Amino acid sequence: MSMKIRLYVYTGTGNSLWVARQLAEALKGADLEFMPYPKKAFRVQADAVGIIFPVHIWGLPMRVIQFVNHLKVKPGTYFFAVAVNAGQPAATLLQLQRLMASRTLALSLGYSIGLPSNYIPWGGPGPIGAQQKLFQSARKKVKAIVGSVLRGERKRVERGPLWQNIFFSLLYRMSFRQVRNMDKKFRADEKCNSCGICSQVCPAANIEMTDGKPAWLHRCEQCFACLQWCPQEAIQYGEKTVQYQRYHHPEVILKDMLKQAKANKTQ
Repeated sequence: MSMKIRLYVYTGTGNSLWVARQLAEALKGADLEFMPYPKKAFRVQADAVGIIFPVHIWGLPMRVIQFVNHLKVKPGTYFFAVAVNAGQPAATLLQLQRLMASRTLALSLGYSIGLPSNYIPWGGPGPIGAQQKLFQSARKKVKAIVGSVLRGERKRVERGPLWQNIFFSLLYRMSFRQVRNMDKKFRADEKCNSCGICSQVCPAANIEMTDGKPAWLHRCEQCFACLQWCPQEAIQYGEKTVQYQRYHHPEVILKDMLKQAKANKTQ
């Protein structure tokens, strides 16, 4: 009897969705769904569950924490995770492993995959050539992950050097409670044409259009979907982002992001 595998993905600018699709294709027959933000028990019937998500401020996004805290599965369910990042995961996968252990869930595999940066306050995604190298490396890593999953392996989760784990975990803890209100730095400049795409793609339903302009509602997840998917490049975060190149994964389209937002609204 074949193993039933279900993948859950959270994405802001498409990197994690692309990785999840690569995994789903290689894990033939795996179901792929957008990760919900459940407020009550969320039951999953599967033999194996994969969690694919972006690293936010060197740690878990609140959505991932909420998902794990409400997850209900059958005993013995096999878990694996992929933390998508623009540098290194620090202690993110250790954090996930501990969170799951607190709920008597065992994370058997935890992998880091590096892709072009979408955290635009610190700059753009880098040259196209460098981006392509990251995509190639990611494809190779996905193959290795799939092999480990199909063999049912259990390994030490990937992490950064000890000093980075300690230092960046401290920054994460200091910042975590402030994330919801970090949208105070977002603004729409004179290029805004009131299309409303920012509001439509936001996975947290954190943007409403007021008098034709976006207004942020202070339940931000810092995914930067609003800024990166704006067709006019009219949304800025602080004063520096106007000079930086926008980025979303080249194989992910706006329709995909709208599907994620719609899926979240129906949970």
